[in-house]
Amino acid sequence: MNVELTRFKVKKGKTKAVDEWLQFLNHHMKEVLLTLEGEKMYIETIFREVQNEDEYLYWYSVQGRDGIEVTESTHWVDKKHLQYWQDCIDETYKPVNLTTEVVMIPEKIRANMT
Repeated sequence: MNVELTRFKVKKGKTKAVDEWLQFLNHHMKEVLLTLEGEKMYIETIFREVQNEDEYLYWYSVQGRDGIEVTESTHWVDKKHLQYWQDCIDETYKPVNLTTEVVMIPEKIRANMT
């Protein structure tokens, strides 16, 4: 199982596009949740932060082993998600992976994460 929290920087001037992106994901949650199964993604949460004039998105996820990568998906919702990613995420900024120190998942839940 992989538990991670990663910070990505949003390109300048893309706040409205990020608004659209997050609304798109929320609006199509049924389809989004279907695609997570193939990725063995048990939990995926996006947080948003603005520091000074810089905007960041944080991805928190709990993922099982041997899932497909989102880039391998043929589902239309993933393709649209990746279009937003390319439009909004600043690839010149090195993503920051925060260090996982403690994972608290009850055994009865963890047992279902295979």
